[in-house]
Amino acid sequence: MNPVAPILLTPGPLTTSARTRQAMMMDWGSWDRDFNQMTASVREQLLAIIHGEASHYCIPLQGSGTFAVEAAIGTLVPRNGKVLVLVNGAYGQRLAKICSVLGLAFSTFETAEDQPTTGEDVDRLLREDAAITHVALIHCETSTGILNPLNAIAEVVAKHGKRLIIDAMSSFGALSIDAREVPFEALIAASGKCLEGVPGMGFVFASKEALDQAQGNSRSLAMDLHDQHVYMAKTGQWRFTPPTHVVAALHEALLQYAEEGGLPARHKRYQQNCDTLLEGMQQLGLRSFIPAAIQAPIIVTFHAPDSPNYAFRDFYERVKAKGFILYPGKLTQVETFRVGCIGCVDSHGMQAAVDAIGQALRDMQAL
Repeated sequence: MNPVAPILLTPGPLTTSARTRQAMMMDWGSWDRDFNQMTASVREQLLAIIHGEASHYCIPLQGSGTFAVEAAIGTLVPRNGKVLVLVNGAYGQRLAKICSVLGLAFSTFETAEDQPTTGEDVDRLLREDAAITHVALIHCETSTGILNPLNAIAEVVAKHGKRLIIDAMSSFGALSIDAREVPFEALIAASGKCLEGVPGMGFVFASKEALDQAQGNSRSLAMDLHDQHVYMAKTGQWRFTPPTHVVAALHEALLQYAEEGGLPARHKRYQQNCDTLLEGMQQLGLRSFIPAAIQAPIIVTFHAPDSPNYAFRDFYERVKAKGFILYPGKLTQVETFRVGCIGCVDSHGMQAAVDAIGQALRDMQAL
């Protein structure tokens, strides 16, 4: 890794390997056979991660992860459907806003930012409102790092005969989701998260049955996943100009993912990063916002030091000068900052980040 490049301790964009960056040094023709084969390979490898080859399509989409979330909601929820959005952070709120902008009927169930939604909550809500057709869940809420109980919620949704849409943006590739065991209509993720690619491409795993029946649902041409899939299946090509360099980087990142040992190895490294971070920050006297039992090894929210000398911008710049990029807090009621555990970094890198954070706070006289 270039020693002058900072390590991004954020939930994406994140630090990538030299091999992944090198893969973007070649230009590709968008209709070229080799590029189309690369796209097909990426889709196959992504489906294999969830064991979804028999049950789901993988539809890539240009843009950020939010583009893919909006495309999934807009394509798979019929115009007379109703979405129950489970909210305990900023990304649940964003999903609800997407439903509002699309003109879909929806309701929200909101818990505190450190409180996961439970299967019992969802069971009660579905019994109370028969009009709900879909439930939308943020698996790992990136605004805090909280992990919501996907398996329990999926079981309840299936029991009621409803359909589950999972925003797995921050968890896919590191936390196990098996399409053979967890029933869902759609799962949404992106290139620049736990797969350690670069930003610029989202993708949706859509139930084959649901997507085949989704023609005409979308209010958007560019975000119509049914149209995107049909065209790609027929021609092997993207409908509109693809993010060629992003696809190439993701293809290379997936090769490294397999070499590392796939999901179990990626999860193990991230968990070691998270454990190193939590232990080191505790020794500095900094408290995490989320209890350990529901803390995903993706990003950790910390309470800011209780010191009049602390200011996030000053703290951020001091840590950046030592080679690490942190993330501001997303909470409105409590002053926090966030540290990501994902990307091309190991526990030694995390310990170096803890050391940099401690030194920055001591220099500020904020510890």
